[in-house]
Amino acid sequence: MAREPLDAARFGFPSRCFVCDPTNPRGLQVPFFQDGDVVVADFELPAEFSGAPTLVHGGATLALIDEAMSWATIALAGRFAYTGETSARFVWPVRVGRAYRVEARVADQDERRLMTEAVVRDAKARVCVTASATMLVLDAEQARDAIGTNVQGDDAAYVRDNPDATAR
Repeated sequence: MAREPLDAARFGFPSRCFVCDPTNPRGLQVPFFQDGDVVVADFELPAEFSGAPTLVHGGATLALIDEAMSWATIALAGRFAYTGETSARFVWPVRVGRAYRVEARVADQDERRLMTEAVVRDAKARVCVTASATMLVLDAEQARDAIGTNVQGDDAAYVRDNPDATAR
C-alpha cells in the first residue's frame, strides 16, 4: 500500500483540527499519512511551542501523539472515537527546530474500545516518547453531538450501534 494522505475534509463536516487542519492558522498544521498498518506524521515545531527554551512543550507533543492515535482509529480501524484514557513516557527530550516522526497503530479493538500505541522518534530513529491510549468508539448520538450534525452516507459506518457499521 502506498503512503496515503489523511484529510478530514473527506468527511461531510469541517474539522478545524488544532493539530492537522492545514487551514487552522493557530494550529500545528501537521499532515498525517497512512503507511500500511501505521499512521505517521513528520514534524518539526518552532520555538512558539516550547516549554523550556529548547524543548517542545509536553502538551504539544501529547497533542501530536493523540492526533496520530485518533487517525489510527479512523484510518486503520474505520471508527470515530475519542480518547478515554492515555499514558505517555518521555524517554528522550523533544526539541524545538528538530525533525521528528510520530507513528501510531491499533493494538487491539472491540466494538466499543480500541487500544492504540504511538511512538515519537528523532531523526536518528531514537525513541523519544512512547504512549498508549484507550479510544472509545462514538455511537451515532455522540458523533452528532461532536460534529453538530448527523453522520451521513458512508461516514455512518464509522460509528457503533449502526447496522451499516463494519470495520474497514
